[in-house]
Amino acid sequence: MEILTLFLVALVALEHIGIAILEIFAAPEKQAAAFDMPLDFVKQKNAQTALSNQGIYNGMLGILILAMILFFTGSVLKTIMILLMIYIIIVAVYGAFTATKKILYLQGLPALIALIFVLIFYK
Repeated sequence: MEILTLFLVALVALEHIGIAILEIFAAPEKQAAAFDMPLDFVKQKNAQTALSNQGIYNGMLGILILAMILFFTGSVLKTIMILLMIYIIIVAVYGAFTATKKILYLQGLPALIALIFVLIFYK
C-alpha cells in the first residue's frame, strides 16, 4: 500500500505540472474553458502574465512533490507529504470560494485522497 500511496501523491504532482502547462502554454480558448473565465479576459496581456506566473507556482509545486518522493524516506517523507497535501487542500478550498467550485474537486479531492492514504498506509 505504500507504493500505491506514493503513486497517488505522484499523480497529484503530475496534475499540478499539467495545470502549469495549461496555464503557461495553452491557447486562451483552452485556458478560458479550463478555468471558467471569459475568453475576452483571458486574451488580455495582463491575464496571460498572471496565468503564466501562477503556472510557474503550480509547476514548481509538482516538481517539489516529485523531488521529495525521490530524496526523502520514512517519517520525514510522511511529514512532508502530509504538509504538502494539506497545503493543496487549503489552496483548493480558497480557489473554490474565489474562482470556481470545480477546483475543489479537480485539485482538492485528489490531494485529500492522497492525504488519507498517507495517514493510513504510509509508515
